[in-house]
Amino acid sequence: MAPIQQLFRYTVVGAIATATHYALLVLGVEAGGWPAWWASGFGAVVGAQVAYAGNRRYTFRFRGAIRGSWVRFQMTALAGALLGMLIVAGAVRLGLHYLIGQVAATLASLLLTFAINRLWSFR
Repeated sequence: MAPIQQLFRYTVVGAIATATHYALLVLGVEAGGWPAWWASGFGAVVGAQVAYAGNRRYTFRFRGAIRGSWVRFQMTALAGALLGMLIVAGAVRLGLHYLIGQVAATLASLLLTFAINRLWSFR
């Protein structure tokens, strides 16, 4: 499959995973009273499981062992989540709304995690 087609599919799967992430972020902050950076991390972990399933089956059509690809994907997702948590914390510290920080974090990690997952996680 061409890389541009994979990037499109990655973006579609990412949109679903991101919706999950954001829903848990808002729920954690607004209903749970959690710090935004903590709710961002929790949402990212759950969203990563949604993303793994979608990317394994739909984006990369990977048929290899689940254990290896899942571990590599989770390592990549963890790096993306940590980057996101730092960006959200920085945005809040600057007085910005936490969702503005999360949008910036999402955009910052999209291409980076696509490249890592394409070249390593599902190789």
